[in-house]
Amino acid sequence: MSHPDYRLNLRSLGTPRGVSSLVGPHGVGASPGDKKSKNKNTRGKKKSIFETYMSKEDVSEGLKRGTLIQVIKPESNDKETEGAYESDLPEELCGSHLLQQSLKACNDSPDVIIEAQFDDSDSEDGHGNTPNSLVDGVKKLSVCVHEKGEEGAGAPVTKDENTLMSQDARASPEKSLQRSAKVVYILEKKHSRAATGFLKLLADKNSELFRKYALFSPSDHRVPRIYVPLKDCPQDFVTRPKDYANTLFICRIVDWKEDSNFALGQLAKSLGQAGEIEPETEGILTEYGVDFSDFPSEVLECLPHGLPWTIPPEEFRKRRDLRKDCIFTIDPSTARDLDDALSCKSLADGNFEVGVHIADVSYFVPEGSSLDSVAAERATSVYLVQKVVPMLPRLLCEELCSLNPMTDKLTFSVIWTLTPRGKILSEWFGRTVIRSCTKLSYEHAQSMIESPTRKIPEKELPPISPEHSGEEVHRAVLTLHGIAKELRKQRFADGALRLDQLKLAFTLDRETGLPQGCHIYEYRDSNKLVEEFMLLANMAVAREIHRAFPERALLRRHPPPQTKMLNDLMEFCEQLGLPMDFSSAGALNKSLTETFGDDKYSLARKEVLTNMCSRPMQMALYFCAGTLRDPAQFRHYALNVPLYTHFTSPIRRFADVMVHRLLAAALGYREPPDMEPNVLQKRADHCNDRRMASKRVQELSTGLFFAILVKESGPLESEAMVLGVLNQAFDVLVLRYGVQKRIYCNALPLRSHHFQKVGKKPELTLVWEPEDLEQEPVQQVVTIFSLVEVVLRAEATALKYSAVLKRPGTEGLLDPQEKQGCDHHSDQRED
Repeated sequence: MSHPDYRLNLRSLGTPRGVSSLVGPHGVGASPGDKKSKNKNTRGKKKSIFETYMSKEDVSEGLKRGTLIQVIKPESNDKETEGAYESDLPEELCGSHLLQQSLKACNDSPDVIIEAQFDDSDSEDGHGNTPNSLVDGVKKLSVCVHEKGEEGAGAPVTKDENTLMSQDARASPEKSLQRSAKVVYILEKKHSRAATGFLKLLADKNSELFRKYALFSPSDHRVPRIYVPLKDCPQDFVTRPKDYANTLFICRIVDWKEDSNFALGQLAKSLGQAGEIEPETEGILTEYGVDFSDFPSEVLECLPHGLPWTIPPEEFRKRRDLRKDCIFTIDPSTARDLDDALSCKSLADGNFEVGVHIADVSYFVPEGSSLDSVAAERATSVYLVQKVVPMLPRLLCEELCSLNPMTDKLTFSVIWTLTPRGKILSEWFGRTVIRSCTKLSYEHAQSMIESPTRKIPEKELPPISPEHSGEEVHRAVLTLHGIAKELRKQRFADGALRLDQLKLAFTLDRETGLPQGCHIYEYRDSNKLVEEFMLLANMAVAREIHRAFPERALLRRHPPPQTKMLNDLMEFCEQLGLPMDFSSAGALNKSLTETFGDDKYSLARKEVLTNMCSRPMQMALYFCAGTLRDPAQFRHYALNVPLYTHFTSPIRRFADVMVHRLLAAALGYREPPDMEPNVLQKRADHCNDRRMASKRVQELSTGLFFAILVKESGPLESEAMVLGVLNQAFDVLVLRYGVQKRIYCNALPLRSHHFQKVGKKPELTLVWEPEDLEQEPVQQVVTIFSLVEVVLRAEATALKYSAVLKRPGTEGLLDPQEKQGCDHHSDQRED
């Protein structure tokens, strides 16, 4: 990148499960552009292009000597902001519609053995080359991320390259020195080895290879090109290759020789036409290892037989019966897997009994059963734009476990006595039976909140059981809303952070399934109501299971932001004169909420800065408490709480099922867990891996539908704000759709363009060719936070679209003077 100080890590995100160390000489670890070996003794055999990995014996010896270090996947620096956007709303409302055009690097890398390499500068800190300093160095491991298409992209760092980087660091005293290392052995391979792409004939028709292989070109350019045997290809491919030019295939990598630029693979399947929803979706799911197959017979055998199923009488004796209480669900209107329900009763002393009731999935998933194994392996439901790939069979997801209205359901409840200000006076955990009186959508609940005194007509509400009335439900929603506002206010006063980013939701044609339109999802008071009580329940359960099982509690931590990236962002804000405080999560949240005004320009700039603030954030992670010795590491940075877990969505997250089992043991419903902490940690790691893959699949699904929308309904126009300036291009956040795009100067009808730094602020001056020969050229200055108008237009290649800058002078833009005023005084401006 030409000017990294100003373009904060807008790099690729989310390679398929560990592509950052993709398949190398022995199946993993290298990319086609690796620097060729300097070994001259290659007479009589092909020259090696890649270094060979160490043997297991050498690795074992190196670990004993302390010259090698084993590290578990480096923490991701991307995180959409899952930690800072921590809630238990359904996935489709929690960032899954955030369309990140700029891909990010995946957290799901394999464990690697690192060989540390130091130069003399490493002893300057006085520690010398000791095992402890070696570990510190590995924690700071730097990986060079090359620009797309640049030779060497994704290549492991060689000794020569390390030397160059060290020299470069010395030549740049303002840059902090970092120890560097290289991967010498892959301990565990996690990448699915699958890729989607296209078949091509080899270019050299006279070569021996041409008669044996075709070339597979992956859609994801970070995956190497692959030789596939012609016998795997369609019979007429060689004679009619153009017939397959737009056919999407799946290929699996099986090997990659040290002496070849290309991997070897097997063609697995023809998916269909590129750019169509179902073939593209199947390709995405396959690449990321999502199991979307039908559940096998041995799993279905675990489900209750003799439907309709009813609760056995003995269960009523073991549980608190809440079936007469006014309990209801609030979910998206299309939701069918209803995990959670709420209740609220007024008490004589002016306080309230508030309950969170969660589907008792663990009752239907016996530990050690085939159903348990498959659910643990899937680990999460995957929410696509057009459908859900469920973690559990639909009989459980949508019927037996789902808290459907006017049906007796088994639940696990947390019930508090709360004051109107949200202070907890008492807390109870236990297994219960409920009977939800109605299924509210967020829209229903929102209309109740917005009409506190109006009696809402029955026709505007869903069916309500005869034992309860619309007025009773309305009162409960209003009371919960009032308490939720107090809880939320106190949470942020206590130092919580929330980074709301633009999220897309689509309307689909009922017949074709194609996107008809899209809109930015609006996060309203009804969403916040549910979120507050889900957070309250998760925090309460975290405390309870950690109290009972301090070594075996499955918790969820959110590490602080990455220091280097955060420092870069701090420097960036200082250069632009933005009064941002990054000293804590709460300070950052206060800066974001109080620095900006509410005019159009200020709100747009807040969106851009929120987007930038999400980049240093790390992923929140499941972990077993017994595997971390320092309780300070348990903390959840964004929520600013010492203990947190996931309890409220067991239909769609296996981690929650594990937490339910721990809570049941803590309350004496079952035997204490006999799993060792390291075994629980492996399960936690798997949940983290699958959650990351799920989030990436959701993003790609959103990207797929948006690209189709641009093709079918485009071109689309929108205002956009500049968030990064390079010497021949700039990046924008398209405000109407929440997508990021790069605009290249050479794609615009410019007479010239000029890059300069004004102080430390990057600036690109564009001189437009006049549309009329008699006119003077129009000059436009583009800098960070410039508000511009763009057009999104589909390209000839399937699912590709570009952003083009509209000529200046379009109506609706702020003039330069107004923009400049906003730059320095936006917090004082009024709408």
